[in-house]
Amino acid sequence: MKKEYKLILFLAALIFIYGCSNTESPTFSTADEQAIKQLLAEQQDAWNKGDLGIFMEGYHRSDSMQFVGKNGIRLGWQSTFDRYRESYPDTVAMGKLHFEILKVNGIDHDAAFLTGKFFLKRSIGDANGVFTLVLRKFDGKWVIVYDHTS
Repeated sequence: MKKEYKLILFLAALIFIYGCSNTESPTFSTADEQAIKQLLAEQQDAWNKGDLGIFMEGYHRSDSMQFVGKNGIRLGWQSTFDRYRESYPDTVAMGKLHFEILKVNGIDHDAAFLTGKFFLKRSIGDANGVFTLVLRKFDGKWVIVYDHTS
């Protein structure tokens, strides 16, 4: 009996581990992934046109939105927008942006996280780094609710 109990526990543990390792939500679709990639493409295009207002449309307009970067944590959409305007006052400072999306992981039908790299080509010096985004879908539209860029 003891041997059978151990086998049942072992099998239960394997099933649990498999379930925890499966990060793709069955309710997160290919269309969701494409919509998220399109959002980042639109942000990239807006940035490259020097339009921070359009770029910020990709973020959730909420006081709960968070941005974490080398200068600390910004809470809220407006604070994040102000930080972008301070750091990138003109198109020379903005340069040309390119995103490389490494992975989009569905958490649920209305939540996902994304990892990627950014490359900023500028006459004043190039910049690059990595980022992690948490996105949520509100009323059918994906927006960034958390951004950690370094």
